[in-house]
Amino acid sequence: MARTDRLGHLAVGLRLANQSVMSPSQTMYGVQLVGHGGPEKLVWNERIPVPVPAASEVLVRVLAAGVNNTDINTRIGWYAQEVSTATNDVGDVNIESGGWGGALRFPRIQGGDLCGEVVSVGKGVNGIKLGMRVTCAINQPMPTSDNPVNFEALGSERDGAFAEFCCVPAAQLYDVSDSPLSDIDIGAMPCAFGTALNLLVRAGVNERDHVLITGASGGVGLAAVQLARQRGAEVTAVSSLTKADAVREAGADTVIGREESLPPRGFSVVVDVVGGSAFSSLLDALRPGGRLATSGAIAGPVVNTDLRTLYLKDLTVFGCTYQPPEVFAQLVNLIREGIVRPRVSQTYPLKEIAKAQSDFTSKHYPGKLVLLP
Repeated sequence: MARTDRLGHLAVGLRLANQSVMSPSQTMYGVQLVGHGGPEKLVWNERIPVPVPAASEVLVRVLAAGVNNTDINTRIGWYAQEVSTATNDVGDVNIESGGWGGALRFPRIQGGDLCGEVVSVGKGVNGIKLGMRVTCAINQPMPTSDNPVNFEALGSERDGAFAEFCCVPAAQLYDVSDSPLSDIDIGAMPCAFGTALNLLVRAGVNERDHVLITGASGGVGLAAVQLARQRGAEVTAVSSLTKADAVREAGADTVIGREESLPPRGFSVVVDVVGGSAFSSLLDALRPGGRLATSGAIAGPVVNTDLRTLYLKDLTVFGCTYQPPEVFAQLVNLIREGIVRPRVSQTYPLKEIAKAQSDFTSKHYPGKLVLLP
């Protein structure tokens, strides 16, 4: 079926949906997470009801969706406090509250990265046109008086992009129609580049800084290398040496192997997405008055450190999950101008999500893997 015909049939289906009448055009395919656990919890379904955009929401046809640690972490329940191991060592744990914001409602459509095309809008939506190419942050800011850093995560607290269509609040969408980047490029960027830019903004990275970036060959790490160089900083990256060329191509001035010792007091800023047993050495590597920004702990969330290192060196540590709208807006400007670009190593049909996640966790590929509905 031609694309215009598909959208036309969908529009008819949506009108029928408002009248509570089901038709074949009101269903879509996608991957549903039916519980915490292994890849067997990812179920392909070709009869999922197409979501109908509520007031102030937009229905988006998914063009590309990146694979991220957070999708896998949510699937295995790693965010639950009873889990204290690295992400690849969770094992059989009875998880009740394994999502970003606590317990998930199953079935859930995951997928926090989105590049898509607007196909329908709900009541009260202005300024968003049909056919517009859009993206959004994975962590969608929704601050409250009690919680100024409250957010909903796409693919966790609300259904995400691992399906043919998804609904997104209009206020969270950004127009990237004029970007020179491909759908695949943009679909690889919201989580990795949004997280990386937020880390750098929170740490106040500028041209006077020497930044150490851990996990530098992964999606967030490579994004942080690019963005730190774009801000004029000197960059030293920690990576497996088999991926050192990719890290240098992203802009790293120096690449240090994972097993190599870090120079003491060598850096003004550390950006850490790894955690684990090496965390205390990162504090040692900071100069007095240095800053560390963290958003990830694939090597383990529980660390041992000497608090005297923190207070005697007057260090500042930033925990970075909430992304203010202005941070993602900065990223969108870079996307629209084509100033930064992800390294996409592989693409997969959405139906092959289990293989894509297996390849992702193997850490064989640098950068990003992307699913195509």
